[in-house]
Amino acid sequence: MVGGERLTEKQAQSLRDELAALEGPRREEVVAAIKKAREFGDLSENFEYHAAKNEQGLLEARIRNLRARLDGAQIVADAGCDEVGVGSVVDIEGNGRSMTIEVSAVGGAGTVSPTSPLGSALLGRKLGETVEVQAPKGAWTATIKKIS
Repeated sequence: MVGGERLTEKQAQSLRDELAALEGPRREEVVAAIKKAREFGDLSENFEYHAAKNEQGLLEARIRNLRARLDGAQIVADAGCDEVGVGSVVDIEGNGRSMTIEVSAVGGAGTVSPTSPLGSALLGRKLGETVEVQAPKGAWTATIKKIS
């Protein structure tokens, strides 16, 4: 995809906020935990030290991931109500059930990635259209009932 991952400004801001929290207060907490663990003595058998260093590694990996996502992101306009786009909240019915999902590259509860089978089937579609979702467990259809 040219320009990287597509994010609305709101989604990009959510990632920026998470990055700021990780680089600021969270990083300070981890550094303090490492400093405290060093005070316990022999580092080769110091569980607290190794746990804090592991946590630091995970934190720095998440920070690198967020920076890469934001650096390569393509900011798109919030989707309108005419067709499904990144940032759209969509009510669908399919397989005998209804659900409301947000098409979001950021993730979280109630979201689907625009590159997922459901997300990619919905992108660019309009109210009332029926889409075929090519999911790993088999194809299914869903009808778009509302876009907001």
